[in-house]
Amino acid sequence: MTESDPRTAPSTAPLTGPAAPCWVTLMTRDLRAAQRFYSGVLGWTFRPGKIGAEFSVARRGDIPVAGIFAVSTAYQVAVAWTPYFAVADADVAAARVRERSGTVAVGPLTLGKGRGVLASDRDGASFGLWERTEPATSPPAPDDHAHTWLRLRTRDAFDAAIFYGEVLDWASGRPGCCDVAYEGDEVIVRCEGRPLARISSGAVETAVDPLVRPHWQVQFPVADVPVTVAEAVRKGGTLVEERTVAGGSEATLRDPDGALFTVTDVRGPVEVPG
Repeated sequence: MTESDPRTAPSTAPLTGPAAPCWVTLMTRDLRAAQRFYSGVLGWTFRPGKIGAEFSVARRGDIPVAGIFAVSTAYQVAVAWTPYFAVADADVAAARVRERSGTVAVGPLTLGKGRGVLASDRDGASFGLWERTEPATSPPAPDDHAHTWLRLRTRDAFDAAIFYGEVLDWASGRPGCCDVAYEGDEVIVRCEGRPLARISSGAVETAVDPLVRPHWQVQFPVADVPVTVAEAVRKGGTLVEERTVAGGSEATLRDPDGALFTVTDVRGPVEVPG
């Protein structure tokens, strides 16, 4: 059996649950252009969102996988993919960010069926917080699958784990909370034993290269990385970097509006021992 064999790989946790990564959102300047690009590259369909004409929900089949929000060019907002983490109380979580030398840029704001916050950690990596205030009406992702997973590239993985642990109640012992494990030079975040995200050191806050600066890397699983890269380039995207990793390969791409994202044929965010 190989590392990518589904009989040996632990299931990847869905992006749900208290303090787990719960959603990813793209801030872009042209909603229609973004829809055309990601529909062709990742096979998504789109439905209008309920918080305005410039917001849509990307779906794979009937399951929501991401949000795309168009912002006016008058606003100095970075075009980027951002992960959002579920919290019980957006006000409490936002206060924890500030108390730990992070930055709250926006919110808490009431948006649709919840309250959102856009923030950054003390090393400058952007992320969001989401407090759901009404029951979800869409079907959840299957228990053994996630449509995206995350990797934080940061200055110091251990320091970042402490920051996010205190903000999001990781390793708190509360029901449904995520666990944190230090494995080698990385921090692995798991929910109910299934991998959700990994945190690695080595980022440089002042680096010119955005791949070297601290940032949350949003990774989308695909069946064939080279085919996906070719389609992205054909639709106006740019290949930034290709890598061979444990269990497969991945490529970082820049969409036509400048947002970075990663596609991978690896089955989960943590390599699996053979």
